[in-house]
Amino acid sequence: MSHLDFYANKSVLITGGLGFIGSNLAQRLVDLDARVTLVDSLIPAYGGNLFNIAGYEERLRVNIADVRDPYSMRALVQGQDVLFNLAGQVSHLDSMEDPFTDLEINARSQLSILEACRHENPAIKIVYAGTRQQYGKPRYLPLDEDHIQAPTDVNGVNKMAGEWYHIVYHNAYDLAATSLRLTNTYGPRQLVKHKRQGFIGWFVRLAVRGETIQLYGDGSQLRDLCYVDDVVDAFLRAGASAETNGQVYNLGGPEPVSLLELSRLIIEIAGRGRVELVPWPPARKRIDIGDVYSSYARAEQALGWRPTTPLRAGLERMIEYYERYGEYYWGASKD
Repeated sequence: MSHLDFYANKSVLITGGLGFIGSNLAQRLVDLDARVTLVDSLIPAYGGNLFNIAGYEERLRVNIADVRDPYSMRALVQGQDVLFNLAGQVSHLDSMEDPFTDLEINARSQLSILEACRHENPAIKIVYAGTRQQYGKPRYLPLDEDHIQAPTDVNGVNKMAGEWYHIVYHNAYDLAATSLRLTNTYGPRQLVKHKRQGFIGWFVRLAVRGETIQLYGDGSQLRDLCYVDDVVDAFLRAGASAETNGQVYNLGGPEPVSLLELSRLIIEIAGRGRVELVPWPPARKRIDIGDVYSSYARAEQALGWRPTTPLRAGLERMIEYYERYGEYYWGASKD
């Protein structure tokens, strides 16, 4: 049985399900005949957006709840076969300005989720969304899973804690938990109403609207980007595999690209916009990690996964999406 066939008639819960990756994953699962329940708090500054499930509203369940509420989670995990745990606060700057909210969402709430699973559904399979931000400033490249974890911001610390709670609960209580450490993910349904949750969506917004992309320094910083459909495929593979229990895997992009090259490509595809180099703001410079890109060799060996979407093709799909549906995503911009 393939990893896709595994999900037919399975009950699947997605925390952060109205967000960027969660909604793309939800649509794929519905198309695979899974019974899908989404949990999302719809906190305005985060990525939850009801338009992300347009056309699928009648084919899945939505529960507006906060993962910080242990009573809700205890009820929601009951009867579920797989939990894709994508709820989180992902802004690095916000984590430095409001560290306690980041702690609540990315660390303490993860314990609530795991306790709910341990007591109410110990047979559930859990796939957690980790982040390459856990590594901090690279000591070597590409990053592999054995690289020391030394986060440069509060978000990285709390995401690391959230991940290791999952691994500890696997080791101590036999909960079937896996973590995928995501790199920069991009594609349709990404938050673009402000720039505090990743640069790619913001760059696309600016280009589509014919505005200026500002890059700090000389724009030479290297990043790897992974298209959302490829990330969804990795989650599906991990969720269907018992061999991944207790393991962590990096997800990476096809090849690294400089931010300047990326910006120029986005502007070329959009047919408008411009790029400008500006000095580093002190707050951003303090948590910048320089060049960073990940090795996905372990995921390829264990899951048969590799990114397959070329950067240009992925950006073309993303830009086309926002040219068509941008009004549902712009919102009021803020830093």
